[in-house]
Amino acid sequence: MKKIDVLNFITDFRKSPNEIKTYSELLAHLGKENEPTLQQFLAELQQTRVLRQTELKGEKAFQVIGR
Repeated sequence: MKKIDVLNFITDFRKSPNEIKTYSELLAHLGKENEPTLQQFLAELQQTRVLRQTELKGEKAFQVIGR
């Protein structure tokens, strides 16, 4: 798993550039065994201002704001 896999799952700039995915959707797609790596990637992407953490339906969610 790479950071680009996370970004590509969250959004497709041609079809839905402002897509928001919840943490559970990310975890279900990338696999529960990758949870520690996923958390690390999400933290790094937020620090570099590529991802924004929001809330969707009362759950932690993420949106790509830059590439």
